[in-house]
Amino acid sequence: MSLAQWLFTVVIGPTWPNTKPLLEVISIRHVTGNTAGLKPSQKRLLERTYQRRVAPDRIISPELARHLAGISREIGRQVGVLVNRRGQIEDVFVGDAHRIYLPDIGRTRAGQSNLRGLRHIHTVFGKDGLHRDDFADLTKLRLDLVVALETRDDGQPGKLTTAHINPNAHKAKRTIDHVTSEDYRSIYEVEVDFKELVEEIERELGRQTKARKADGGQTRAVLVGVYDRKQTAQWRLEEMQELATTAGVHIEDVIIQIRPKPDPKLVVGRGKLEEVVLECLDLDIELIIFDHNLNPTQARAVAAFSDLKVIDRTQLILDIFAQHAQSRDGKLQVELAQLKYNLPRLTDLDAGLSRLTGGIGGRGPGETKLEINRRRARDRITKLENEIGALSKQRHLRRRKRQNSGAPIVSVVGYTNAGKSTLLNVLTSSEVLVADQLFATLDPTSRRLRFPMEREAIITDTVGFIRDLPPDLIRAFRATLEELEGADVLLHVVDISDPMRDEKIEAVRALLEELHLAEIPEILIYNKCDLVDSITKRGLCQKDKAVGTSAITREGLADLIGTISQKLWRTNVLDTEENWLDYSQGKLPAEA
Repeated sequence: MSLAQWLFTVVIGPTWPNTKPLLEVISIRHVTGNTAGLKPSQKRLLERTYQRRVAPDRIISPELARHLAGISREIGRQVGVLVNRRGQIEDVFVGDAHRIYLPDIGRTRAGQSNLRGLRHIHTVFGKDGLHRDDFADLTKLRLDLVVALETRDDGQPGKLTTAHINPNAHKAKRTIDHVTSEDYRSIYEVEVDFKELVEEIERELGRQTKARKADGGQTRAVLVGVYDRKQTAQWRLEEMQELATTAGVHIEDVIIQIRPKPDPKLVVGRGKLEEVVLECLDLDIELIIFDHNLNPTQARAVAAFSDLKVIDRTQLILDIFAQHAQSRDGKLQVELAQLKYNLPRLTDLDAGLSRLTGGIGGRGPGETKLEINRRRARDRITKLENEIGALSKQRHLRRRKRQNSGAPIVSVVGYTNAGKSTLLNVLTSSEVLVADQLFATLDPTSRRLRFPMEREAIITDTVGFIRDLPPDLIRAFRATLEELEGADVLLHVVDISDPMRDEKIEAVRALLEELHLAEIPEILIYNKCDLVDSITKRGLCQKDKAVGTSAITREGLADLIGTISQKLWRTNVLDTEENWLDYSQGKLPAEA
């Protein structure tokens, strides 16, 4: 053998058995975890674990089991290893006497139908077996297998417990149902072909992934909320589901937590968030929607913990606005609201080359990519505010022209999806867009409303209100809401069939108060009376001094027209029997 051949054999890899290549001997990998207080000899013994091997078709070898049990008993701590499918040890880590934590192994997902390619083997003391954290790691990290090896008092391995993902339990709600576990009295009883087991699991996962994708391309999400009581949760979750449906998102599952107030960091508790992540992984979902307005710190913390896409209530509403905006005003206002929302949430994910802007003016410390993005966002916000301000002046001129014409102005307000646009269409014989969804109307619409006795008014429909409307949205749509300032009467439309109508009435009035519009005379209209019985309608209208109408059947139009004219001109324009009969039969002036 020549000198070159000898060097290649020793450094790269020898051909004779029981001899290690020099590179492997030199590159000693370190042990992580709770290693404080260990003796140097114990650390060296742990480092030798990297030299162990397991046959590709075996879960664990007797030699590795005895080694782990012996060192674990000696140091009095749990010892864990990550083994790849070739049987090589990739990580060795140490816990305490009761728990062990995995090192960071990268992204949560290895693939929709593939497992991670790693099995987690760790020792336990006594008869504990697998812990809840083991099941969480198994499903969250898509591990091939999790193994708990009992360490006896004499330092020998005892009972063995294994667990793997159950591919047929994707609809299970409890964490324990997501996995299949097996108990063995001894390591010598394990006769499972590990390679064949993993291949079968991945085949089944792949089959179910294709089946779910074939169901449709709609975005799927899990809805999460924190509430102080269940009664509050019910109607808020129903509203969030309506918002999701309007945005084109299908809610696969709803997870709530009852607690006095949201967690300042993760919104929900850590355990509950683990449950949410497990549910997303099992249902092959990559989107979590929170029924809260998350601050930037919470959004980053939840996204980092779950490694999934996280959006809050404001983002969902902004997405709906972006889909429904038609006019230039609406598009500019949506973009402005999105920029103001995203500005404090801009983060620099990779700062390695962030200052290499180059060129004249780019030398020296430079400007980071994050700073550039923020500056551009602020410049765009300033430009949009100027454009919206110019459009606001144009609308102001149009409003002044309408006011100078002498026609009074009636503005329709109310909670979103209360039937405002439908009522406007019926009163004015118009064809404004109507849809059974939230925020179908974003742009203000003005029409002439004809009354008997040659009188007329201008009626304006605006964007619907919603509870806890984010401040950025209010500021962005203030130019649109200015249409309400010159109104002589506000028609407050409420869905009488909504069980949460009282809460929504208060939400609308609170927003009107915030916009300094509470002094304008209001007419409360209970719409959709065709969905309730006559006794309910009569009782609610009398109690709240409201006008009962149905935009579909045209019921109550006479009462509504009479009430509006009484507010505007202190007289009822339906004072003649002929006019009253026309309106009581649902006929408009043009149709009468």
